[in-house]
Amino acid sequence: MSDTPESPGTPAPPGSPESPSPADLMDQLARVAAAYYRHFAAAATVHGLTLMQGKMLSLLRRPRPMRTLADLLGCDASNVTGIVDRLEARDLVRRETDPADRRIKNVVLTEDGERTVRAIRSGLMSDLTALERLDAGDRRAFGALLDRVFPDPATTG
Repeated sequence: MSDTPESPGTPAPPGSPESPSPADLMDQLARVAAAYYRHFAAAATVHGLTLMQGKMLSLLRRPRPMRTLADLLGCDASNVTGIVDRLEARDLVRRETDPADRRIKNVVLTEDGERTVRAIRSGLMSDLTALERLDAGDRRAFGALLDRVFPDPATTG
């Protein structure tokens, strides 16, 4: 049996698994994403946060404008205002004027917010241990595949 990859259009040899179709991969991705967000929601709930509040905190590794947060969360800017208001009332974030453009308000994590994000991530990692079982090469390959399928808009185009 040859170690060379099959040419396009050539049926897979008997007994070998067929390559999943793009639709199969999309279904698998939807299942994985749903499982991840169930874990994420559970980790956020431990800290008295909704899924969207936890997601927002996790996006604040660096200060971000409200409009950017709305785009990243896929929601209306008015929803972001409400989420930020609730997080600010709990002293997890604060609004700061952007030094480059005083019309823009950036959302910044407070120390309590940073601790909460670390705790949520720790909770996720304790539930999703399979990533830790991957060796360094598999983690690089997995990360590269994710970047190819979902390029970071901040680093492309």
